[in-house]
Amino acid sequence: MSIPLRFPAEYSTFVLVLNENRIESKEMTNPLVDSYFTDGCGRCSLGGTPDCKVHQWSDIMRYLRRLLLDCGMDEERKWGVACYTYQKRNIVVLGVTKDACSLGFFKGSLMSNSNGLLIAPGAHSQAARQLKFTDLKEAVSKEDIIKTHVFEAIEIEKAGLKVDFKKVDEIALPAELLAVFAHDSALEAAFKSLTPGRQRGYILHFQQPKQESTRYSRIEKARPNILQGKGMNDDYKARTKG
Repeated sequence: MSIPLRFPAEYSTFVLVLNENRIESKEMTNPLVDSYFTDGCGRCSLGGTPDCKVHQWSDIMRYLRRLLLDCGMDEERKWGVACYTYQKRNIVVLGVTKDACSLGFFKGSLMSNSNGLLIAPGAHSQAARQLKFTDLKEAVSKEDIIKTHVFEAIEIEKAGLKVDFKKVDEIALPAELLAVFAHDSALEAAFKSLTPGRQRGYILHFQQPKQESTRYSRIEKARPNILQGKGMNDDYKARTKG
């Protein structure tokens, strides 16, 4: 079975065919994003191997990529993944996990969600909201919904709307982190000297796991970077700049 996909005339130079098992596309796009689609984000040892998660969701990724470009956005690679911008402003990222392919809207908390499909990536996410897909046909069937969300996100940026973030001191520190601080004053001092954004990033990272042991493990692994005044992604940013 094949499903015809319709795009504006300016995209008539490419061929896109949806079969039961794959999407084939012949369109010149950002080569940096091309490498993300083939090699992954580069943040783990699976990057560039057949086991990288991008291969699990490649058909959905290619479909969503074409749809996002169809909405008039520019394609860039940021934080290792595909990022779509409007007039240099971040609108949405296209990424994958082992569970799904997702579109992450930077200011999704400001968007209407009458269909209930936008979800917060974490319990403490203040801005980002996601649309998740595990099936290509499902993504195709929701094309109009996806575009509606994308255009709304663009209008939010054009209007200059901003998310009212809670301050770090309004976000409760994880009990496990407080317990570690009780016997590690050096870590506590280093953590409190970090910028608010870096503190927030660590707090959300530590709070995410359901298992207490995993939360303690994350704190221990982050300790060297915190003591050096680094944020969670500073090492990755340094590698990609190099």
